Amino acid sequence: MKSNRQSGVSRRAYLKLAGAGSVAGLTATAGCTVDTGGDGGDGGDGGDGGGNDTGNDTGSDGGDGGESMEIVPGTAPGFPPFEFNDDSGELVGFDIDLLSAVVEETDYTLADWEEFEFDSLIPALQNDRIDVIAAAMTITEDRQETIAFSNPYYNADQAILVPAGGEFQPSSLDDLAGQTVGAQEGTTGAGVIESELVEPGDVQQSNFRTYGNYVLAVQDLENGNVDALVIDQPVAQTFADQRDVEIAFVYETGERYGFGLRQGESDVQSALNEGLQAVRESGQYEEIRNEWFGGSGESGGSGNESTGNASGNSSNSSAVGE
Repeated sequence: MKSNRQSGVSRRAYLKLAGAGSVAGLTATAGCTVDTGGDGGDGGDGGDGGGNDTGNDTGSDGGDGGESMEIVPGTAPGFPPFEFNDDSGELVGFDIDLLSAVVEETDYTLADWEEFEFDSLIPALQNDRIDVIAAAMTITEDRQETIAFSNPYYNADQAILVPAGGEFQPSSLDDLAGQTVGAQEGTTGAGVIESELVEPGDVQQSNFRTYGNYVLAVQDLENGNVDALVIDQPVAQTFADQRDVEIAFVYETGERYGFGLRQGESDVQSALNEGLQAVRESGQYEEIRNEWFGGSGESGGSGNESTGNASGNSSNSSAVGE
């Protein structure tokens, strides 16, 4: 059983370690995350996954008579500071700490975390390998056709990441025309490239690179194998803080992250929403956010989205990514 507030490393310590080369360890661990069913995709084929086949049904029984039921959480490391493996291999990050704190406010308990590639998370949820997704997953209409979400817990936009100090300094998506552009497979960033650059013909399909995680993508960017990456802004900032890359500009998408759940499990959804609200009201949300984002209020939105309903009305709903 994982304890609450699991992270043994703060963002400040993480960045300090990263400066001493810890990201090499990050790359190694991220490259070894469990491949859980091939090409998965959002509600796609992939499904059997290599996670722990617990098959927990956390539906209507949760919290009945005060009984505690386990929720098996799943995530996709390689997305710092939301979720990543530190040098010791421990799973840490904002999502890890936040879900732990939220579940502590409910009648449920949190089982051990299961790790997947991002595009295998929804199949793992649908196949009962896990009970909740905590992976900086954007609430979109496409995803809501197959899974449910908690209320939003984080707001974000996309950012364009380029090599630091390089000659290529784009200031808009138009400047990416003719370039080699990359993103993590199955993410909102990949959706932006597909809809805004590939479909209009500004970027050739052969020049659109996808990766299993953004640690590998940033490594390719530093090595000159790709000209730019489209990536969630808070994650882009983390890489810019400790790698030889920089944010060229921010592309506003108004995304909202939520915890992913199986449809029809309203008891679990209500419990997580109530737990999230309690964590906000107690000040724990702000503490966790400050730990991982250095006290910056950027994109975090610690209060005004807490009462939002995740049943729809999300920005960039055609995107299919993180």
